[in-house]
Amino acid sequence: MGVKAKAAAAILVFIVAASLLAPLFYRYNPHRIDLDHIKTRPGFSHLFGTDQEGRDVLARVLEGAKISIWVSLLAAVSAMVIGLAVGVISGYAGGKVDTALMAFVDLILAFPSLLLAIGISVVLPPGMFTVMIAIAAVGWASFARLTRGYVLGIRDAQYVEAARAIGCGRSRILFAHILPQCMPLALTMLTLKIGGFIITEASLSFLGLGAQPPVATWGGMISSGRAYLETAPWISVFPGIAIALTTFCFNALGDALAKN
Repeated sequence: MGVKAKAAAAILVFIVAASLLAPLFYRYNPHRIDLDHIKTRPGFSHLFGTDQEGRDVLARVLEGAKISIWVSLLAAVSAMVIGLAVGVISGYAGGKVDTALMAFVDLILAFPSLLLAIGISVVLPPGMFTVMIAIAAVGWASFARLTRGYVLGIRDAQYVEAARAIGCGRSRILFAHILPQCMPLALTMLTLKIGGFIITEASLSFLGLGAQPPVATWGGMISSGRAYLETAPWISVFPGIAIALTTFCFNALGDALAKN
């Protein structure tokens, strides 16, 4: 990896470690209301300031990191697993199976992903689990399309023909010979997708469809602070910076993996 990718990895490790260890080294509770310190400016006592209820913004940003990163990561892994399964089966089976599966994939890809995620989230009760379902439901199709194209190029490779010649069944060929070849490509795409999924999670939380208060989420913090952009912009600015920085780091890692 290059310097850019190593720096991105280091920043991500720091963000994840800080969010997990925050209760041990940071004295402020992200949910504690302090009416004596409402909208306090960033300073030594509160590095990122406080919000409209006197809650420490840095503590809430670190709390929100656990939600945004882990929900997006789990949703991305779920989307990858579903997409890999559909793409491998579609590319290897061919014929009517391939046509039917890819028609459904094209239908999913035809909708704007954020609008589709919003539609799914509206139907289901708001919460972290709903966000994961919505993100996975709109994200698996791109994995399936990419995997299917790759499988079409290797399903007649010599090692696959050799596996058929010695009597390997279709399931063994799929899971022992073709699927492992797709994993590096899928993992690279996974890294690239997580950044977009973080933005999707933040967007759903901004609209009130994600984790509900008092749970701290980056999108929810931006939403609650937008009414105070003129008097206390730090309430929304710092979670916005966290979203941008985390997304950039995941994209930088994905670019580095794609080049290797």
